[in-house]
Amino acid sequence: QVQLVESGGGLVQPGGSLRLSCAASGSIFSILVMGWYRQAPGKQRELVADITSNGSTNYADSVKGRFTISRDNAKNAVYLQMNSLKSEDTAVYYCNSRPGLFRWGQGTQVTVSS
Repeated sequence: QVQLVESGGGLVQPGGSLRLSCAASGSIFSILVMGWYRQAPGKQRELVADITSNGSTNYADSVKGRFTISRDNAKNAVYLQMNSLKSEDTAVYYCNSRPGLFRWGQGTQVTVSS
């Protein structure tokens, strides 16, 4: 079973940046498509970005050009660099495989507000 721990969230002003990290346990990490998801209050969880084992990426239209997903298979880690943040990016961010096969972690709160 893969365990997931997200970190790096916080309060940031509009236009600011944050870098999220996800640490995963388990030897199968390197073969998985990994994704970053988010859930805003009162909304369903949505996929923000994903990355294949060899580094191919996909992004939701709402974050394209602002967010960058990356991974380090040697460290069993996946990252999300978020730039030009907007208030609508406020949510709890989670990582998981795509589709989400594993137990969801606690997530990390991102709040974009002035």
